[in-house]
Amino acid sequence: MLTRLGKIVPVVAALVMLASPVTGAASPPDEGTIFTLWPLLDYRSSPREGFSNLSILGPLLKLQHSGEDTTLAVRPFFYREDDGAHRSTKSDYLYPVISSESGPDVERVSAIRGVFQINTFHRSEPGGEEESSLFFPFYVQGSSLKYGPYRWIFPFYGDAYEKFWKDEYHFVMFPLYGRTVNKGITTRNYLYPFFSTMEGEGESGFQFWPLYGESEKKGVYRKQFLAWPFFFYEKLDLNSDNPVTKMSALPLFAVADGPQLTSRRFLWPFFGYTDNRKSGVRETDWFWPFWVTGRGKELEVDRFLPFYMDERSPGKRKQWFLWPLYRHDRIETDLYEQDRRRVIYFLYSDYQQRWPQAGMSRRQSMLWPLYLYRRDERGVRSISLPAPVEPVFDKEGIEKSWAPFWRLYQQRWNDSGDSAVSLLWNLYWHERRGNELSCELFPLVAYQGGESAVDLKLLKGLIRYTTAAEGKRLSFFWLPFGFSWGETTTIRAEGGSSGRIP
Repeated sequence: MLTRLGKIVPVVAALVMLASPVTGAASPPDEGTIFTLWPLLDYRSSPREGFSNLSILGPLLKLQHSGEDTTLAVRPFFYREDDGAHRSTKSDYLYPVISSESGPDVERVSAIRGVFQINTFHRSEPGGEEESSLFFPFYVQGSSLKYGPYRWIFPFYGDAYEKFWKDEYHFVMFPLYGRTVNKGITTRNYLYPFFSTMEGEGESGFQFWPLYGESEKKGVYRKQFLAWPFFFYEKLDLNSDNPVTKMSALPLFAVADGPQLTSRRFLWPFFGYTDNRKSGVRETDWFWPFWVTGRGKELEVDRFLPFYMDERSPGKRKQWFLWPLYRHDRIETDLYEQDRRRVIYFLYSDYQQRWPQAGMSRRQSMLWPLYLYRRDERGVRSISLPAPVEPVFDKEGIEKSWAPFWRLYQQRWNDSGDSAVSLLWNLYWHERRGNELSCELFPLVAYQGGESAVDLKLLKGLIRYTTAAEGKRLSFFWLPFGFSWGETTTIRAEGGSSGRIP
């Protein structure tokens, strides 16, 4: 159906051009075209820039060509981008329910934006392929270059290779039996998570959770627990210059000792002290993690949440005032600077980025649910309102598939004075580029003008007045002739900009 739609839309665009009530001589082929029939159609093209855009029923349907790139949208059900230069395609189906990506090296279909991956094909090297299909956790199927094909049907039985951060997964009637292998370590679970054993690469261990468990790698570590999570005994980093011994009987105490570390905690989480001689940081806790102070060569912390917090390290600073009322984060290096301020999380946000040596910067400000403001690296600014979702979920898919529905007003402009405005999906719009201005309040009045020509239409051309250096003309009822005075030669009838700010 979508393929047929992609073939039908260009035909509609051609019909729009044929139906356009044009009088006077034809426009030069590189001048472009603007035709509107609000709210049904809005077509704009600029052959000089290789750009065209057709919108049908406001934000519902969109077909755009820009160079080798094509965008097709049937909002909110479908959004597709074709990158001709890289021969790749990205699609969203009722974002974020299903998304797909295809190209020379990968084909992927996933649900809930990657949470449930339905199908993936990946070519990792010439002649080699990796494939997988899944609806996690119930069904997984694929093929690994190293291990071969695999499949699992949860909870009955299954095998998987190089998935979910492990080299191997095997299970039968989960949670009765399961086995994982990762970096040579084999772990077996019986009635998960209560009974398990581990072995391999010099490591061994077992647990009868939550009563007792132990694991060991000779010369590296040894761990034991009793009545998890209350009693622990651990010896860590035995093969380093900072072996650490930890012992805890929560909530009474927890201690850690080593050549470069001393830590004491009593009646956890209320009282604690840590001296990390390796990092040079000394930390005192009164109610961890809310009331904490720390001092060191590269870190200073004053945290008294919810009243105040200030964390400082080289090039970074994080502050809270009356959490969660106000938060300020800053990163500052020779190459990059970032400054972000937030009021009540997403109610108001101001995010600035700068690259000092490159002389570039960008900014984004949002006030929920009123507006969204952006300035990009080229100095192009934009504002749109209202913004009921973007301050909370600032995602590209929201921007493409959903935001056009509620953006009643949009404006873009740059430092050169170029601008574009749209109200109620182009019921009123204007575009200014240099000394040229095009605007329309449908269907009452439309205007195009520059230094040497003016084209004024009332009621979509029922009454039309044009003027140029060669003469002036007044015509009625879309007739190709009218009243002329002065010298009349070819007058530009239709034209316009591409509808974009470069």
